Amino acid sequence: MTDLAGIVLAWILYGAIHSWLAGESCKAWVARHWPQLLPAYRLLYNLLALLSLLPPLWLTARHPGAALWHWPGWIAWPAAVVAVVGYLWSLRWYDGLDFLGLRQWRQGRMAMAEGLVLSPLHRHVRHPWYALGLLLLWTRDLNVAWLTSALVITVYLLIGSRLEERKLLRLYGEAYRRYRQRVPALVPLPGRCLSAREAADLQGLARHPPASH
Repeated sequence: MTDLAGIVLAWILYGAIHSWLAGESCKAWVARHWPQLLPAYRLLYNLLALLSLLPPLWLTARHPGAALWHWPGWIAWPAAVVAVVGYLWSLRWYDGLDFLGLRQWRQGRMAMAEGLVLSPLHRHVRHPWYALGLLLLWTRDLNVAWLTSALVITVYLLIGSRLEERKLLRLYGEAYRRYRQRVPALVPLPGRCLSAREAADLQGLARHPPASH
């Protein structure tokens, strides 16, 4: 039980740090105290997110516990390929240098707010990276430690997706509200998707929202 408690605590700390660093309050605090770091904020955020993953992953691997479930290879491997290929393919709709934070660091500026991005995967789920991550997470062989980690990560992604959508609603208003009504969050559902034209219309509405009276 002590090992499992350590794993849970490590993931909770990771989620808390990750969410705080991604929040506007942290950016505002850095702006007040170390404004010279703002151009490197995105790059440092990505590096810290990667490094802070190591402790919970190490604990999960160090204390596996009893084996609980073994997926056959014909399920596990295709699921892993779909998750990795889907993630890499979706990167085509983003500016890689901006996403990593390298462009902001080189140009000495903060990240600019990008428009609403609705890639082909976004037409089926609102959070495709989370959905692909959950697919990869739950199609691995399960032992006690991995099941514990999978449960904590799933809860974190559910909460994180809701918090992220609050920010997206503030940024894109009616466009994102309509998008959220049409497309499920994490699991594709029959009849709950957008055509390419509908996605383009919503992106246009996000760029040019109707004037308020």
